[in-house]
Amino acid sequence: MRTTSAAALFAESADWEVVELEVDPPRAGEVEVRFDYVGLCRSDEHLRFGSAGRFPIVGGHEGAGVVEEVGPGVTDLQPGDHVVGSIVPTCGRCRWCVTGLPYLCDLGANALTGMSPDGSFPFHRGHQDIGGFCQLGAFAHYATVSRASLVRIPTDVPLDLACLLGCCVPTGWGSAVNAARVAPGEVVAIIGVGGVGSFAVQGALAAGASVLACIDTETSKLHYAAKLGAHLCYPSFDEAAAALAESTHGVMADKVIVAVGNMTAETTAQGFALTRKGGTLVLTGMSHEPMAETVKLPGTIMSAWAKTVVGVLYGLCSPQHDIPMLAELWRRGQLNLADAVTSRYALEDIRQGYEDLDDGKNIRGIIEHKGGD
Repeated sequence: MRTTSAAALFAESADWEVVELEVDPPRAGEVEVRFDYVGLCRSDEHLRFGSAGRFPIVGGHEGAGVVEEVGPGVTDLQPGDHVVGSIVPTCGRCRWCVTGLPYLCDLGANALTGMSPDGSFPFHRGHQDIGGFCQLGAFAHYATVSRASLVRIPTDVPLDLACLLGCCVPTGWGSAVNAARVAPGEVVAIIGVGGVGSFAVQGALAAGASVLACIDTETSKLHYAAKLGAHLCYPSFDEAAAALAESTHGVMADKVIVAVGNMTAETTAQGFALTRKGGTLVLTGMSHEPMAETVKLPGTIMSAWAKTVVGVLYGLCSPQHDIPMLAELWRRGQLNLADAVTSRYALEDIRQGYEDLDDGKNIRGIIEHKGGD
C-alpha cells in the first residue's frame, strides 16, 4: 500500500488540511494514477461549504497525470499512459449512457461521498476510510480510481494544461455548444467569465456567435474575455441590459449562459431578463448549497414568450469523446488553454489558492504536486 500527500476536508465548513494518507492498490477495474496537476475549481469549495458530502473526503476533481499501475481487467490502459480524470465516470451500460446522456451515468451517484464503484473507499488514515471527490480525489498526488473515470490523452498535451479538460473546459465549451446550441449569427450573453465562463466564450465564438457580450464584476476577467474575442464587456448587469436592449432594438440575446461561481436567484433572474422571446437560458453555475432555491422566475412570462431554461452538468459532454476532441482542438491551435492558467501553487498553499479565487485574481489556478512532470 502506497502513502501520498493529499488535501482533504474532515468536516463541513472546515478548511483544507494537507495530510499523509494510505492509498489502496488497484483492484479489478481500477487504475492507480499519479496526478501531477489539478485545477482549483469552485466545486471543491461548494463541497466545503455544505453540499451534503461525506466527510472526510479528499478534494480535487480536475486532475491530469500518469498511469502508475492497472488492476485486473484493465486492458486498454498501461503504465506510462497520460490520462485526465473525468468528473463523471461512464459505464457505457446504464440507461443514461446508452441513450446519449453519459454525463448522467449511474456511476456518478457517489460523487459527494467519494466511494468507489465497488463500495470501497480508496484512501485511509489509520482505521478511517476516506473517499475522493467525484470518485477521483486529485488533490492526492497518488490515487486509485475506477477505469470508468479516466480518459487517455496524447502524451504531447502538457499535463498542466490537460488538467483543465477534466472539468472547466468541457463544462464551459459544452454550455455554449451543446446546451445553448449557439448558431452562426446569434447574439450571446455570458454572465461570469472565470474558468468555466471563459471556455463558454471560446465555445460560443467557435459556434459562430456574431455578438458576444460578457458580464463580470472583475475587470481582469473582462479583459481576458476580450482577449479571447468577446465583442462587448460590462462590469454590471444594468449596463449590459441597457446596451443589449439598444443594440438589438429590444430583442435581447438569443442565448444566455450563467456561469457564476456561486449561483443566486438574482443572477438567474438577470439571465432570464437578458433572454429574448423564444431564447434559451443556460444555468451552468451552482451554489454552495445544492438545495438552495436559486431559480425563481415568472412562469407566465416563460410560457407566453416560449423561453427555455436548461440546467447543465459537465456541459452535456461525453467524457470519452469530448476530452480527446478538445485536446485535439488545442493541438490545432483552436483552443486556448495556456492563458487560462493564471497561477500555480504547491499543495501546501491550497488555502491561498482558494483565497485568490474568491478574490477574483485567477481564471484558473492549479496545484503542482511535487515531482510532477
